[in-house]
Amino acid sequence: MFGKLAADALGLSDIGSVIKQEDYNKVDSDDYVMHEDQEKIYFLIKSKKDEYCFTNAALIHLDGTSAMSKKRMLRRLSYAKNPITEVYLETAGTVDMDIEIKFVMGGTQYSIDVHKKHIEEVKDLYKSLFRISEITADNAISLEHARTSLEHATQAIGRNSSGTPTPAESFKDVAQAANGWLANAQKLYVQKDFSAVFDRYIHN
Repeated sequence: MFGKLAADALGLSDIGSVIKQEDYNKVDSDDYVMHEDQEKIYFLIKSKKDEYCFTNAALIHLDGTSAMSKKRMLRRLSYAKNPITEVYLETAGTVDMDIEIKFVMGGTQYSIDVHKKHIEEVKDLYKSLFRISEITADNAISLEHARTSLEHATQAIGRNSSGTPTPAESFKDVAQAANGWLANAQKLYVQKDFSAVFDRYIHN
């Protein structure tokens, strides 16, 4: 009992291990993956109290209050709605047992301690998250440009050659066309599935 409490106090119980693909079905996170929608686990880190499950669509975080408690909090953060930023990898020093991968997602700063023996696998995760952060940032800029262009075009089309507003029926047609165009732009620039990124960088 004292050993477990001491490990909690020192933070040693929170050092995670990278779970092998053949063992994904043995962890709790797998129960919350939407397999019915072709969601797939690509990387999974498990400590005594936490699980960080990276799928092609989201981060599933099972958060335990401590290694001694069975209570868990489930958080699901999609990459599309919660862009990843500030991705860092901190390698181990001479006496350190762990490495850290850090990133911001959904307004939360994540700092995940992983045993240093998994450095090569975590490097792959770092590359994947960094690339996802680049893609979502570029897409956000493109979508904003598309919205601005649409706004200017709608304003121009919404007036006739004399500069007076067009009749209501014409404006309705313009609005409907604009909404359809924006929906297509969102499909193009709001990426929900990052399987290709994980397939490229994850090798464990």
